[in-house]
Amino acid sequence: MSGKFLTGEGRRAAARAGSPTDAPERANRRHMSQCALRVWSIVHRWTSLVCTAFMLLLCLTGLPLVFGHELDILTGDAIEAPALPASQAGARASYDVVLQAALKEHAGHVPQYMIWEPDEPLLPIVVTAPRADTPPDDTLSTTVDARTAQPLGMPPGKGSLKFVLLKLHVDMFAGLFGKLFLGAIGVVFLAAIVSGIVVYLPFWRKVGLGRVRLKKKRRIVWLDWHNAIGMLTLAWALLVGATGSINTLADLMLEAWRNDQLAQMVAPYRGQPPVTVRASIDDAVKTAQGVAPAMIPSFVAFPGTRFASPHHYAVWMRGDGILTTRIMRPVLVDASTGAVTDSRELPWYLKVLLGSQPLHFGDFGGMPLKIFWAAFDVLTIVVLGSGLYLWMTRHNPGRGRK
Repeated sequence: MSGKFLTGEGRRAAARAGSPTDAPERANRRHMSQCALRVWSIVHRWTSLVCTAFMLLLCLTGLPLVFGHELDILTGDAIEAPALPASQAGARASYDVVLQAALKEHAGHVPQYMIWEPDEPLLPIVVTAPRADTPPDDTLSTTVDARTAQPLGMPPGKGSLKFVLLKLHVDMFAGLFGKLFLGAIGVVFLAAIVSGIVVYLPFWRKVGLGRVRLKKKRRIVWLDWHNAIGMLTLAWALLVGATGSINTLADLMLEAWRNDQLAQMVAPYRGQPPVTVRASIDDAVKTAQGVAPAMIPSFVAFPGTRFASPHHYAVWMRGDGILTTRIMRPVLVDASTGAVTDSRELPWYLKVLLGSQPLHFGDFGGMPLKIFWAAFDVLTIVVLGSGLYLWMTRHNPGRGRK
């Protein structure tokens, strides 16, 4: 009857029925949604296939590297500070004496770097090589006791398990090309994660987040576990994937810094001959500490290396807290006079690079964070493996049955 008020149920029924033109519009929207979902599904499938093998390599090599120090102990490569009598416990040798002790171990070498690891301040590592510009893979390192200036040995080098794992993880023994390739794989991995979220959303809305249908066929159970664990590791995988891709650009970022900021800082020395008589390392470090009193030395780059110039020591200072240990500032010290010539904040891209490193390696929270990182690494391996299984069984229904 016209003019009769509709009840609540009647209004809902009328809304569902809509006008005659609503049905085609809804059908068109459903069609577009289904087409978009198919596109996202294709993106997820192929980005996953492209990156899975390489991501498995990175996860499998990264897992033991999370426990790098523990791995050194297990393989007998760890170098520990020896116990000393109480009367010598507070002794400190000068950095110049430490440097000479390391150089005596490798006749004909020149110093490249003196490094203080955050967790081993009493065990400086002196990197030497035949030339100041020798590539990193061809250098030698010597750990020296900072209290007695006694060489304690060489950290794991070429041929060690840790070296092989690190090279596979960083560049697959392919140099800069390998780094950039793995960086591109990281971007593809991020695309696979984002597309996987989009594909999973309709299922999430329908049956709930993380549900695993254990009574279904084996392949469906695998799919549900793949989705559920993928959502569990979502934030971690995005974080580690993004920071890993950033780290592959380290060489290019360093070269950009050398050609821009460092070139400006050393411009007054352009055309001058390299230094022959060098100032004291002790004095250079003390001078740098005067420029950045709230920071402590991270490493000294000697003249002619990538992090310095032919005329300068570059004393790289860092923050002294857990959250500031990657905040760094280079202080350039004239290698012949020991005077400070310049010190500037790093450009934004190097700050991003340095800030991304602890987030990628998980090395800023002690053993609990290492265990957390390792657990999510294993879960990511499960996600990658289950995705590979789903691909391999897509045309073989027999494999997907209980």
